[in-house]
Amino acid sequence: MIKIRLVMLGRTRRPEVCALVDDYVARIQQYAEIETTELRETSDAAFRKLKLPDTATIVLLDATGKQLTSAQFAKWVGSLRDRGVREVVFLCGAADGFPSELRQQATQSISLSSLTVPHELARVLLAEQVYRAFTILAGHPYAK
Repeated sequence: MIKIRLVMLGRTRRPEVCALVDDYVARIQQYAEIETTELRETSDAAFRKLKLPDTATIVLLDATGKQLTSAQFAKWVGSLRDRGVREVVFLCGAADGFPSELRQQATQSISLSSLTVPHELARVLLAEQVYRAFTILAGHPYAK
């Protein structure tokens, strides 16, 4: 089973945003192991504690990243799963983006939208798209 890690830089301040992310995380658990990590500080010490495995596919969410449709994203997640990738780490930045240390560790970069989206809303969008990807792969009617 593939493991999904959502690593979010900065704090989620709004409780309604936390509730939405938590809801999608609970839904994803039917399809994959999932873990969320919120790094409240962006110091070197905090990044060292993060410990991103060398074997993980590390995906940076960035406005300049590759744009995918939901179907393309699902196909990509499915191909990782089918190739035996054990862990996918999504790095969702804070309002000021990513430090260079994390940018260098990313194996891929994707964009959630060509629109500018507040970082807290990007967290919800990421969790929803991961859930949608698994429902597409499972043929679940949610994706329609």
